[in-house]
Amino acid sequence: MLDKLKAMQALGSLMKNKEQLAEAGERIKSKMDAMRVDGQAGGGACRAVVNGKMKLIDLTLDPALLSGMAVDEKTRDLATTLIKDAINDATENAQKQVQQIIAKEADDLGLGDMAPQLTGLLS
Repeated sequence: MLDKLKAMQALGSLMKNKEQLAEAGERIKSKMDAMRVDGQAGGGACRAVVNGKMKLIDLTLDPALLSGMAVDEKTRDLATTLIKDAINDATENAQKQVQQIIAKEADDLGLGDMAPQLTGLLS
């Protein structure tokens, strides 16, 4: 209860200094734009890279997987599954990193306990 009261007081004082909050939001957005996070599936047969805004930046398929896709329906199905899994892996990893960035910014602003609630506001 006391921690929530402290967080609310910190948020109240922060609202008086909206510039600090805006600067934190800009730092977070900048870090999210620059972030590149890898994900993989099939032991590396499929690799995906996303940024902090969860946009797919790159997708790489192993040459053996590519050649098998041309001749085999099962390999095409496998490739589709691996692509989805690699993208999902990269996205989950990126989401964790974004949450860490927001938590650090919240902590720096004296709002450490409110990081989960600030995720939507600052990102």
